[in-house]
Amino acid sequence: MGEEEAIGGVAAFVVYVALPAAALLLWWALGRSQERRHLRDLAAREAALRGVLVTDLRGFPGADPACPPPELVCGEAAIASDGFKSWVFGLRNLFGGESKSFTALFERARREAVARMAEAARARGFDAVCNVRFSTVDIGGNASGAGKKAMPMAVCTVSGTAYRRLPAAR
Repeated sequence: MGEEEAIGGVAAFVVYVALPAAALLLWWALGRSQERRHLRDLAAREAALRGVLVTDLRGFPGADPACPPPELVCGEAAIASDGFKSWVFGLRNLFGGESKSFTALFERARREAVARMAEAARARGFDAVCNVRFSTVDIGGNASGAGKKAMPMAVCTVSGTAYRRLPAAR
């Protein structure tokens, strides 16, 4: 019986410890790789958009009255959490406090939405966006109540008024 118990103990260890640990490690590695790739891409896009003024002012700072009329531009981003962050978030819920990984996820969603809005403005020939407004929505079902398991997501929508600035204001 000693050999059978040892085999059973090893099998239990593999099923209850090694496989979940391997899955968490895989989730962590894949999520970290994807996040780093997205942040590099986002930084490059933001650098390319440095010439586009983005402000929450209601007026049109430096507007060129001879240019086409202003237009509404929008940007949306929905970024899902990876499996590891979702697991850590579940543990964090037990003890309370800020979830820094989800704070970073919302920061990524906000930056992505602003970049998409600025790209939309530039594609229409504008170089500034004013009256910028942010909004978040729940598309993952996270706010709908207890008992529902949903993939945590950071969702941000941003809108503003695109216009052209005077050459001297650029």
